[in-house]
Amino acid sequence: MLFFDQRDVFYVREQKQKLKELENKKHYYQLEIEKAKKDLADLQNNPAALEKFAREHYMMKKDGEDVFIIEQPLADTKKQ
Repeated sequence: MLFFDQRDVFYVREQKQKLKELENKKHYYQLEIEKAKKDLADLQNNPAALEKFAREHYMMKKDGEDVFIIEQPLADTKKQ
């Protein structure tokens, strides 16, 4: 029964591994949901946070203000 059954030892071990991976993903997404809820509440109640979000994500600016976008350089692939 260990090797000839439909649910042999290898199948059970594989299923337990899949279950552990799914539980890890569930935990990650629960943390992300909590973070998103916190950010949403902050955006709804804090005008400064809303302005910061608009500036960072939608490149919005005030009248008479100049915006400069500085990109981070890629890591050097050459090692000296």
